[in-house]
Amino acid sequence: MSNVNIFEETAMPVASKLLQIEAIKLNYKNPFTWSSGWKSPVYCDNRLALSYPDIRNYIKEKLAKVVSTHFPEAECIAGVATAGIPQGVLVADQLNLPFIYVRPKPKEHGMGNLIEGKVQKGQKVVLIEDLISTGGSSLKAAQAAEEAGFKVIGMVAIFTYGFEVAQENFNQAKIPLTCLSDFNHLLKQAVESKYLGEDQLNYVQSWRLDPANWK
Repeated sequence: MSNVNIFEETAMPVASKLLQIEAIKLNYKNPFTWSSGWKSPVYCDNRLALSYPDIRNYIKEKLAKVVSTHFPEAECIAGVATAGIPQGVLVADQLNLPFIYVRPKPKEHGMGNLIEGKVQKGQKVVLIEDLISTGGSSLKAAQAAEEAGFKVIGMVAIFTYGFEVAQENFNQAKIPLTCLSDFNHLLKQAVESKYLGEDQLNYVQSWRLDPANWK
C-alpha cells in the first residue's frame, strides 16, 4: 500500500490556480534546468501563491483540512525550510497549533539550531512542504524532527511530481504523505485549458518516466 496520496477534492482546482498565476510553468520547447542539472519541461514555484490572497487562503484552508482529516491527533505543525515555512505558519495559525520549522542544516552561529521553535519531546507533528520531487530533503527534515524527539505522523504538501522514487522513499520511511495536487492532474488541467495541445502531452509525459536522462 502506498504512503503517497492525492487529496482529490483539491487536485484539479489547485492545478488550475497554480497554472493561472504561473506558479507552475510548462515549456516543452525550451526546457528548464533544475539545480540538480535535470532538464525539465515543468518548473514549479508555489511561493508565488503567497502573493495572491484568495489563492493563499484557499491553499491554507485545504492544507489545514488535510491535517485535521488525516492527522487529527496532530499536536504541532512543522514547516520544511524554506518554502514550507510560510505555508506551515498559515496552517498552524488556522488550526491553533504550535509551530516549528526545520532547517536544511544546523545554524552556523548562535545556538546552532537545526530546529527552530519549542521542542516538546513525544509531541505528534505534521510537516508541511510546498513541493515534493524525490522526497529526499523532505524526509531528511522528518528524520531531524524524529531525532529531536518529535513523533512524525505525516507530511502534507501542495504539489508532487509523482516520481516513483518519491513514492518508494516515503514507503520506506513509513511516513504518510498527502498532496493537494500532482503532475497527472496538472497535465489534465493544462489540456482542458488549452495550455497544452494533445500532441504536446505525450512529449511532456515522457519526462517523468526518466527525468535524469530526458532530452
